[in-house]
Amino acid sequence: MPELPEVETIRSQLAERIPGRTIARAEVFDEKTVSPLEPVEFVEAVTGETILAVQRYGKYLELPFSSGKAMALHLRMTGRLHWRPGSADDGTRFLKLEFAFDDGSSLVFGDMRRFGRAWLLPENPAARREYWASKVGAEPLAETFTAKLLGKLLEGRRGPIKPTLLNQAIITGLGNMYVDEALFQAKIHPLRTAGSLTRPEITALHRAIRDRLRVAVAQGGASIDSYRDGLGERGSMQDYLKVHLHEGEACPRCQSVIVKTKVAQRGTYWCPSCQPEP
Repeated sequence: MPELPEVETIRSQLAERIPGRTIARAEVFDEKTVSPLEPVEFVEAVTGETILAVQRYGKYLELPFSSGKAMALHLRMTGRLHWRPGSADDGTRFLKLEFAFDDGSSLVFGDMRRFGRAWLLPENPAARREYWASKVGAEPLAETFTAKLLGKLLEGRRGPIKPTLLNQAIITGLGNMYVDEALFQAKIHPLRTAGSLTRPEITALHRAIRDRLRVAVAQGGASIDSYRDGLGERGSMQDYLKVHLHEGEACPRCQSVIVKTKVAQRGTYWCPSCQPEP
C-alpha cells in the first residue's frame, strides 16, 4: 500500500507538471472509482476545470481548481497515478480514470483491486479544512510535528505502540512498513504500551519516524509490489529497509535473527535483541 513517502513522491512529480493545466476531457472506466457520483456527473464536474496545485494530506491527494472546487484522490492498496506527456493510449493496465489536459498531456488512474477512489470536496474552504481534520491526524513531516507533540499524542494510551502509530486519526501517512522501520531504529518493541514510552524513547521515536520518511521520499518510495511513482518508475526504498521483509536474516545492528509476528493483524518485523519484549 502506498504510504506517505510514495504519495509525497507522486505529489511532487505532479506538482511540477499539472498546475495551470485545464482538464479538456475526462473519462471514467470504472463507476466504482467515483461512487457515489455517477460517472456522467463526475465528468461534468471536472471537465473545464483548471488545476491550481497538488496538495497532500497524509495518504490523500487534493487537486484544488480555479473555480473553488477541488478533487481528492486516494490510491488505497494498489492504485497508480501516472502522468503522461501525451495520451494514455499506452496499454495502461486496470485503467479506472483518465484526465486529458489542454496541452495534450494526460493523467491516468489505474487500480488492480478497485479500492482507489476519486471524489469532489466541499467548495467552502472552511468546510474543506474541517473535512480533512476529521480524516487525518498530525502530519509527521511538518515542522509542527515535534517530539513534544508526539509525547502528547501518546500520553495515556493503553494500546500497543504499533497500532497506535498506524491510526491515521493520530498520525497521518504512516503504514505498516515505515512503522516497523521506525520502531526498529528507535529500539522499541511493537507491543510496548504506547503511553509507557519514556521521554528519551519518545525523542528517539520522533527522530526515527522523520528520518525513515525523509529517506524514503529521497528514494522515491518503495516498489515492493505494485507501487510505481507518478511517472511510472520504480522507487528504491526497498533496498534500504532494515527489518521489514527481512525475517530470518541477521539484524544489521546486532546480528540477531530478525523475526516476524502479527500485531493488530499486520505482519510485523522486529529484532528480539534490539527491541526487547515488554
